[in-house]
Amino acid sequence: MARLFGTDGVRGLANDKITAELALGLSIAAAQVLGEPARAVGRKPKAVVGRDPRASGEFLAAAVIAGLASAGVDVHDAGVLPTPAVAFLTADMDAHFGVMLSASHNAMPDNGIKFFAAGGHKLPDAVEDEIAALYGKDWVRPVGAEIGRVHRNRAGQARYVAHLLAALPNRLDGLTVVIDGAHGAASAVSPEVFRLAGADVFEIGCEPDGLNINDGYGSTHLEHLQEAVVTRGADFGIAHDGDADRCLAVDAAGEVVDGDQIMAILALAMKDRGALADDTLVATVMSNLGLLQAMSREGVTVLKTGVGDRYVLEKMREGNFSLGGEQSGHVIISDHGTTGDGVLTGLLVAARVAATRTPLAELAAVMTRLPQVLVNVKGVDTARVESDETLQAAVATEIVALGDNGRVLLRKSGTEPLVRVMVEAATQEQTRAVADRLAAVVKDCLASAPPVS
Repeated sequence: MARLFGTDGVRGLANDKITAELALGLSIAAAQVLGEPARAVGRKPKAVVGRDPRASGEFLAAAVIAGLASAGVDVHDAGVLPTPAVAFLTADMDAHFGVMLSASHNAMPDNGIKFFAAGGHKLPDAVEDEIAALYGKDWVRPVGAEIGRVHRNRAGQARYVAHLLAALPNRLDGLTVVIDGAHGAASAVSPEVFRLAGADVFEIGCEPDGLNINDGYGSTHLEHLQEAVVTRGADFGIAHDGDADRCLAVDAAGEVVDGDQIMAILALAMKDRGALADDTLVATVMSNLGLLQAMSREGVTVLKTGVGDRYVLEKMREGNFSLGGEQSGHVIISDHGTTGDGVLTGLLVAARVAATRTPLAELAAVMTRLPQVLVNVKGVDTARVESDETLQAAVATEIVALGDNGRVLLRKSGTEPLVRVMVEAATQEQTRAVADRLAAVVKDCLASAPPVS
């Protein structure tokens, strides 16, 4: 049976896979599992619920709140807020858990349900499986004074903004910034906090109507931001995704500054302040080789994990590291948050620009991005990626030929039935040639599953 929870909660087409019935039942199951520590000491569980502005979030949040309250949980409805804000409020309000309704960077028709444990941490797989096991099962319904109460918490945004401002090492006076909110959850928060920190702010993609989230704006559609930064003569631009757990940037010339470059900038800024624990950065295997080379040159150790911010988080918590993230713009600063926070990330990048009076392009130039090509090979037997000797020999040959000036990463996708071939090399032509050669070998070697005897 397929696992109910994916890599980041339960996500899919709203009112199809993600229904009001699912939201109701899942919240009841979560109340039983995540509320147990409170009930064990005679307390009523407390939960924070937030959502992004997509239209389906309205009925899904209502279903979640109804499910939690009917299961004896006092609910603080925080309304529209970024995912990291819900994680923060869960910890700040000493709630027993939090719930976020969002499909992040997905298009508007999708939605998702994500739970946070006490302290605002993501749930381990085992806890998610425990919730899934109780979904739809009989349960004991509280009555009378034992039912949960619902509180409309509209102070959440102010508390989150205060938290962000407290994390800033210096003000942003003198900077001109364009903020692209993806018509999403950060549309109000991000421009507000940048202005309060001293920046002059222009807004695009900050007029959510429930239907336009991620539609042509945000971190997956940077064209409008690039144009706006150049047209306005801004110092740089910041783009969020729908739930604002990501941040990408655009420099004054309209060039994209990706998550790897942002991590490089922040690593050096934190190292200078003595805030980079063990002078270590945690990144995934998909981070550009240029990041690894730059960090080695600057005396920063890079620990690599599998693809996914949950694996970055796990490694950070294991070693008490303070900075980690992904090329996509998920950046985690553990001194100030328990999950990726796009608004915080953007603020800290801006703080580095303001403190050093150095253009963003110059700060980003600490690393040179090697050309990177990613080829997805479909219709092959992904189970034999690591065991096929001919394929592995071909990979080894290309790795030897590239030497220290490139690398190859071949892996089966964790979310789709395909093999990903990622290659980095000194030139775009060389990178494409190596990737195409290996993709052809993957097709030949893994064309079909071995015959069943």
